[in-house]
Amino acid sequence: MPPRKKKSNNDSKSTLEEGGELEVEMSENPPTTPTAPLSKEASSGNIDELPGIGPATAKKLRESGFGTLESLATVSIGQLVAVGNLGEATSSKIIQAARDALDFGFVAADEVLERRRNMLKVTTGSASLDDLFGGGIETGAVTELYGEYRTGKTQLAHQLCVAAQLPRELGGLRVDGPIKVIYIDTEGTFRPERILNMSKRWEGDLDVKEVLKNILHGRAYNSDHQMVLAEKAAQDSQTEPIGLVVVDSLIAHFRAEYIGRGTLASRQQKLNQHIHTLLKMAEVGNMAVILTNQVHSKPDMFFGDPTSPVGGHIVAHASQTRVYLRKSKGERRIARIADSPLLPENETVFAITGDGIIDIN
Repeated sequence: MPPRKKKSNNDSKSTLEEGGELEVEMSENPPTTPTAPLSKEASSGNIDELPGIGPATAKKLRESGFGTLESLATVSIGQLVAVGNLGEATSSKIIQAARDALDFGFVAADEVLERRRNMLKVTTGSASLDDLFGGGIETGAVTELYGEYRTGKTQLAHQLCVAAQLPRELGGLRVDGPIKVIYIDTEGTFRPERILNMSKRWEGDLDVKEVLKNILHGRAYNSDHQMVLAEKAAQDSQTEPIGLVVVDSLIAHFRAEYIGRGTLASRQQKLNQHIHTLLKMAEVGNMAVILTNQVHSKPDMFFGDPTSPVGGHIVAHASQTRVYLRKSKGERRIARIADSPLLPENETVFAITGDGIIDIN
């Protein structure tokens, strides 16, 4: 079941980052983690039973991606008016009825703790890397991987596409039927051949022939296309058992299309909207969302590591766990927890081989 209520800070303001980059801070929605199983039967009711929704309206809402009570309870009035061709009063009543049906409200912290204990986690294939993440990549949350080129961001994303399809007892998400994975590819780096190589490691626990069929790849050619694919993923997650969504990389198109300080405010607003689509999808659908991110150097830094992730405060506020990847000797890579509400700032070493992500011997 998704979290019962979220508070948001809607104060919009412009600030100046340390690196001289204008940053527009939009709404922040600190998430909590739902623990509903990865099943599309987990919806708490039928939208046809809500007052004000007839068969025609219900059909239109489903086609627009609002086929569950959870999706209606967490949508804004403006969004529902736009997609459902409904008036504000009717949209407000529908949203409130969905929230009443789900009993949205406050919940005791001990119940939240119990939900988190039952949270699902996806193995990375490396025991040391899993330990760094507190047992694996958690569902119901957004995890950001950032670092320079050749630090393993795409390789780790590929490995998670395979690992998510493992049975739960082996660190995957599968129970009975197959688990689907969505891969939004913005840089043309997705390689199905690499997926097959990584799958052979678990050949006894996976049907290697079915692994690629369960990965839905979308090549985004610009930022608008990227946002449309994310919205399509949110819509499909209501009818398909999607357990993992990968965006590789988050910032590439936004960085290329919005050039100069004059366009930065527009870029950040658009990026904020995109990230919150992914954030809501992670929480409502109880799936893991992986974002890879590029970096830039701060030339005014004379001490410490000048490398920092692109996207400013907008991306920083949205990601629950931020992991900094950097190169080491040969196949070795170093992963460090840069920010997390739970995990301590720690780091570990892993290796990238032909079989995928493994521990250092």
